[in-house]
Amino acid sequence: MERIFGDARLPEALRGCVVALGNFDGFHAGHQAVVARARDLARARGCPALVASFDPHPARLFRPDLPPFALTSVAQRLDLFEAFGMDGGVILPFDRALAALSAEAFVRDWLVGRLGVQGVVTGGDFTFGKGREGDVTRLAALMAEAGGIGEVVPAVADSEGVISSTRVRNALVAGDPAAAAALLTRNFALRGTVEHGAKLGRQLGFPTANMRLGDYLRPAYGVYAVWVRLASGERVKGVANLGIRPMIEPPVELLETWLLDWSGDLYGQEIEVELVYYLRPEMKLDGLEALVAQVMADAEAARAALAG
Repeated sequence: MERIFGDARLPEALRGCVVALGNFDGFHAGHQAVVARARDLARARGCPALVASFDPHPARLFRPDLPPFALTSVAQRLDLFEAFGMDGGVILPFDRALAALSAEAFVRDWLVGRLGVQGVVTGGDFTFGKGREGDVTRLAALMAEAGGIGEVVPAVADSEGVISSTRVRNALVAGDPAAAAALLTRNFALRGTVEHGAKLGRQLGFPTANMRLGDYLRPAYGVYAVWVRLASGERVKGVANLGIRPMIEPPVELLETWLLDWSGDLYGQEIEVELVYYLRPEMKLDGLEALVAQVMADAEAARAALAG
């Protein structure tokens, strides 16, 4: 899949495409329906199928004080689009200049001019243009004027209501990764580079791979049964503590993962940690002996959970 960032020119082979347009953070079941419609429409028309997303998230531009809330990194999103069978992924730079464009100018300059689209597919709540002046009806009209089409995919719902990124975030904050996975159609995963830490776990018999949380939403602090995907593609069982490590001073927010039944050097490598089951909250224990006993119990609980 071709990956195009910012103002980079779209390859000629991808022009004349149908594009799924939206932020798609999390790429949950509702987003997947939009992208699937764009892919299927493109295949029916014999043209390329693209996804166009934004970075940073529009909310981050207008409210930089917001706490971290991302469900996927840009790289994760693009990987998910590729796995979905798309021909190209375009990351549009959501800056003040783009935000200031009128709805008409956005369609003319970006969709038709830069991307050469013949069709656009969005969700029903999509808005665009300065002050969010454009909606899906306006988009369809502007595309028709340009000789293309604009389609809207209805919201996807389950027994609890419309599937949304907000519901995914709420589930994770509540310590319910299984509910989040049902909405995402996969486990929520944090991707990052393994850093050197205090190496206390190594001294105590459970070496951990430490990652910063960066722009990701903070799920409930605590201990999780996890799957870890290594750079090699290997998938390994693990147990992870997500939080501020109340047993260690000074407190530092990290995701610390002990890869079970695996050994090797991961420093400087990128790994992806899937949160599968919430085992318990963080707690301050009575000394290192109690810590070791608790971690070993957590490891056994993780093995049992992941075995199922």
